[in-house]
Amino acid sequence: MLNKIVAGEVLARAMASGADFAELFCELTRTQALSLVDGKLEKITDNVISGLGVRAFKGTETVYASTCDLSREGLLTCAARVADVISDSKVSVHLSLSERIFPNIHAVAVEPVGADMKRKVELLKTGCVAAKNYDPHISQVQGTLALVDRTIWIANSEELFTSERHIRTRMAISSVASDRGENQSGSCSPGRGMGLEMFEDFRPEDIGAEASRHAMVNLRAAYCPAGRMPVAIENGFGGVIFHEACGHSLEATSVGTGTSQMCGKLGQKIANEKVTAIDDGTIAGAWGSVNIDDEGNPTERNVLIENGILKKYMVDRLGSRRMGMKMTGNSRRQDYHYEPTSRMTNTFIDNGPDKNEDIIRSIEYGLYAKKMGGGSVNPLTGDFNFAVSEGYIIRNGEICEAVRGASLIGNGSQILMDIDMVGQNLATGQGMCGSSSGSVPTDVGQPLIRVSEITVGGR
Repeated sequence: MLNKIVAGEVLARAMASGADFAELFCELTRTQALSLVDGKLEKITDNVISGLGVRAFKGTETVYASTCDLSREGLLTCAARVADVISDSKVSVHLSLSERIFPNIHAVAVEPVGADMKRKVELLKTGCVAAKNYDPHISQVQGTLALVDRTIWIANSEELFTSERHIRTRMAISSVASDRGENQSGSCSPGRGMGLEMFEDFRPEDIGAEASRHAMVNLRAAYCPAGRMPVAIENGFGGVIFHEACGHSLEATSVGTGTSQMCGKLGQKIANEKVTAIDDGTIAGAWGSVNIDDEGNPTERNVLIENGILKKYMVDRLGSRRMGMKMTGNSRRQDYHYEPTSRMTNTFIDNGPDKNEDIIRSIEYGLYAKKMGGGSVNPLTGDFNFAVSEGYIIRNGEICEAVRGASLIGNGSQILMDIDMVGQNLATGQGMCGSSSGSVPTDVGQPLIRVSEITVGGR
């Protein structure tokens, strides 16, 4: 879609009025989604996104414009709009772009968007049938199979020209359990940066059964008592607390503008010494992984916090200019309509020194948060509120009755210090993270951890 000669012309035009750097981001993305409700195929949607964004820098000021007209004339017109905003001085720029090919660590066996539709429908039906048949109290089941095939081309005035194709597959099943007018829901939604071969490891029937198990637990659960208490947060999507309450505060988007609670804390102890937190975009086949970020930089394994010490921020090009730090492969955007910003990829608390059984045994009375739900956080202060979608009371070191309606209320900086036990069963959960550059796929994760004390909202 984008060739080097035209790309060079467009970059030169964007820089013609005094910009010191310019970049092109071209995209062709096809998405497909299959939806089933109560065993019936409700709809199949196919979407194609095609367009290009032009960005120019003058110091730490940026100008961004996008277009879906990919003709040479359309691209030059878009670049001219960018140059007109800068309007500093007339310069003549000549670029000779050099193509760079980055290693592909995300091999795909079965491309999902173009795969046989009958097979995809059957995979989704299998998961939904398993969910419906799990228990007579399951009253409704919805399922979605979401598929993405994304190809990007990136060129910039440092004479880089590169491209990448990335595939994603995700199945999400939600169940409603009903009894005597009471309705409770449960869900399961694994995803990977791979094709339909994902279902060799994640059987659709297991996905469906887990969604209904979750709903049935909540149907039988009592309401959670409120108060200050120790909490054990399970692995996988439990890592959403670190992602939201702490991870965003380590992005250059907020650090570089002085609006993060983590500003100026490099080299300082910000967490318990048992906490090591990592953002790693290089994990093969992971939901949040890519070979290159949306500025054309290879992704990295970035150790953010090591044994409680803040070691690194996640830095994009603009953040690099603002902060005087090197880029870390964390620049991301939803699509070509958005200017990129620093974002997380696969972010997790690493395995620690404690045995999982010791974590549970250490709590005389508290909450075991087996599954976390959504929440909100103020990135400036770090204050957060997260729902617990599946929880249990711990008594005398044993997991007891299920409870519902629990939430965890606290502060990101404080919870990092209060994580005093870290287990050894690291796992990740998949989500879509929203920020100023749109919604992007991210993995969150951790092993089982213990928070020594936190406010639990309930009844």
